[in-house]
Amino acid sequence: MQERIIKKRMKKSEEDKTEPAMKAARKAERLTEENEIAITILSDVKNISGEKILYNYSKDISSTGTKIQGNVLLPLDTFLKIDLTLKNSKEKVTVFGKVKRTQVLTEGKSYEAGVEFVDTPAEAIKKLGDYILSINQYKSLNPVGVPFWIFEKFNKPKS
Repeated sequence: MQERIIKKRMKKSEEDKTEPAMKAARKAERLTEENEIAITILSDVKNISGEKILYNYSKDISSTGTKIQGNVLLPLDTFLKIDLTLKNSKEKVTVFGKVKRTQVLTEGKSYEAGVEFVDTPAEAIKKLGDYILSINQYKSLNPVGVPFWIFEKFNKPKS
């Protein structure tokens, strides 16, 4: 019993060490929510067509990158065009990115990729930043759960 407790504490200790390092490496505030996306592969990649591939969704997003999940394993350094439909505003934003990390979730069925935004117009990055700020502000200032569209109407971020 005591060995299990010690192992659990050691594991927690290891997690505590890596978490601040990951947070420090992130350049921008993240928003954990699922947004519908469609990607187009811009790189010349074997065994993947250049047509638009429907990825399921992005799992989290920041103004510098996103984590996406779908049914196609994307090789590292693959350049993508990502069409995001932001969940709460239903606004569409197009960004360009490069795959920096991949992970197999379920072999042959589900994959995850970390994408860093590159060569994306400043206007798209600003839209994402404003959206993330407004949603995070909504979450922190709205303990009662007022619907987002009502909250947003009366609490626009100051530019």
